[in-house]
Amino acid sequence: MSGRFSFALLRVDEETAARRGRITTPHGTVETPAFMPVGTQGTVKGMAPEDLLDLGFTMVLANTYHLGLRPGEEVVRRLGGLHRFMHWDGSLLTDSGGFQVLSLADRRSISDEGVVFRSHLDGARLDMTPERSMAIQQALGSDIAMAFDDCPPLPSEPARLEEAVARTALWARRSRDAFPDDGRALFGIVQGGDRPDLRLESAAGLLALDFQGFAIGGVSVGESADLSRRVAAFTAPLLPEGRPRYLMGMGTPADLVEMIALGIDLFDCVLPTRNARNGSLFTSTGRIQIKRSEFKEDPRPIDESCGCPVCRHYSRAYLRHLYLAGEILSMRLNTVHNLHVYATLMSGAREAIGEGRYADFLRDFRARCAAGEERAANDPEGDPPVAAPWSG
Repeated sequence: MSGRFSFALLRVDEETAARRGRITTPHGTVETPAFMPVGTQGTVKGMAPEDLLDLGFTMVLANTYHLGLRPGEEVVRRLGGLHRFMHWDGSLLTDSGGFQVLSLADRRSISDEGVVFRSHLDGARLDMTPERSMAIQQALGSDIAMAFDDCPPLPSEPARLEEAVARTALWARRSRDAFPDDGRALFGIVQGGDRPDLRLESAAGLLALDFQGFAIGGVSVGESADLSRRVAAFTAPLLPEGRPRYLMGMGTPADLVEMIALGIDLFDCVLPTRNARNGSLFTSTGRIQIKRSEFKEDPRPIDESCGCPVCRHYSRAYLRHLYLAGEILSMRLNTVHNLHVYATLMSGAREAIGEGRYADFLRDFRARCAAGEERAANDPEGDPPVAAPWSG
């Protein structure tokens, strides 16, 4: 490890709020805007670390709750930290375990003190407090840690949203007080559901604690995609210009392009990898389901405009065969392709911002989406269109 966390804002687009920046961590630099593949268990499913570096990714997300249960943070600490444990030389961000307050709601009890989980593995008790979350993340050695937060679903009753904002503020202060000044970064997480007044309250409280970065949480938690975008659009301008802004868990290609225009710097989502494992692949004309019979003898690549290694070497027919046969290689090749789409999208966005033409980039992307929707309307069995970055 060398150096301390820092963020440099390099350029802001004149027609949009899109930002070109650079995050420096003890393990290198991350050019923003950036997408982080999700490696919950210390691995991005189907990918070796070398694959991720070859695709252009420089930061990966891992999960505090899951790694604290298995193999346990002390095991990882004794083996040199998560970077060495998973053979990853780039930067690491760890979620705090706050999302499991939502996703494991039937296996936990919650109070202002913290959360008591019953392990989804064996039913064992795990007490997660802000202090415990910080200790696990320190043992893992992540470059960016997240403050422990209370993440309610949407919709929720007003009283539940108000409770979550108050508790997130309490836990944010306790997280900050327990976090060591060792060159790593701690980000606070804005909650508030779909209520502007609560988003304002949550953001104001976190800004007073002077975190090194800020995240928009509580989106993609049961609400419509349109509401997710409106919440993010309202919250982003509340965050300080000189700190990184991270939108948690929201991530179709269209989401990313639209949210970059609002000034978001960091993203993560399981969508590209989970879709890949289910045979749903992104192309420049929308998504395709590789299992469909029309691809049985199709010699073309997934996308003739794509330069990824999968599209250079493998046909749709072969990828369909692998998927239907349940071969492990299917998951791997599909994941390489989908992650290439995301990496290329981020690279294109950074280039457009740097050249002062992000508004044109955004208009071109929207036009491709509209064209894809028109094509999909003529194919009732097709998948919803999601434009890829290299077409046009």
